[in-house]
Amino acid sequence: MNARRRPSVLLSCVMILAAAIVGVPFYYIVVNTFKTQAETAAAPLAPPSGLYLGNYERVLESTPIAQSFVNTLYVTVLSIVIMLVIGSMAAYAMLLRKTLVNRVIGVLLVIAFLVPGQATLIPVYRILVELRLVDSLEGLILLYAAGSVFCYFLIQGYLRSLPIQIFEAARIDGAGPWQIYWRIVLPLIRPILITVGVFQTMWIWNDFITPSVFISSPEKETLVLQVYKAVGQFGVDWPAFLTLSVIVLVPVVIFFIAMQRYIVNGLLQGSVKG
Repeated sequence: MNARRRPSVLLSCVMILAAAIVGVPFYYIVVNTFKTQAETAAAPLAPPSGLYLGNYERVLESTPIAQSFVNTLYVTVLSIVIMLVIGSMAAYAMLLRKTLVNRVIGVLLVIAFLVPGQATLIPVYRILVELRLVDSLEGLILLYAAGSVFCYFLIQGYLRSLPIQIFEAARIDGAGPWQIYWRIVLPLIRPILITVGVFQTMWIWNDFITPSVFISSPEKETLVLQVYKAVGQFGVDWPAFLTLSVIVLVPVVIFFIAMQRYIVNGLLQGSVKG
């Protein structure tokens, strides 16, 4: 019994140590938001001597946090909905209709997925200029909708783990493609939809490159761009930078913790053939 417990105890110690190492940067950020700049410079890893809220008051007064939060939430929610709808419908159609055209499209999607987004920034920017969507939240949503390819791959892998006889039986009973998708496919793939939604939410919420390139109006900036404003040309306003980082991180950390069990459930169910 002791011999069996020994590897488990060792693994627990290793995981606790790894968690502590990963948690140090987060501790550093949070702790220093409750210090003055002089106190931070003197002892950055020490706990604060008192509950100093001046950094939060200054940031909330000088930065349009509320507007940036609404912008980020608007872009994130609409982008996730579009990606999940397009990705799930595409995965469902490609699975049921295994034609030559669909296979060619599947190969093209794989190739497109392998191209890094940074390599296409200039042509994409020119396209948005023609569409008059540069410096607009709707343009950001359109750009993030390209993440449907990632959703498509994960959802298709999950659909393949489901017995195809379910869809064939529904078709024999007279259900059309839309009825099968709405009444059968969507309820069955809910775990992977939640998993993909969480991954894409964290990507969009924390993304810096896309809004920094395509957004220039202050009233349309996202939360990440507000953090970047604390970085000046010749120096960094560290109290503001750390405080804004906490404000940006807290919602997504809470969201991830709340959805963690759904992520594991979705991945495990999709990895085993039903």
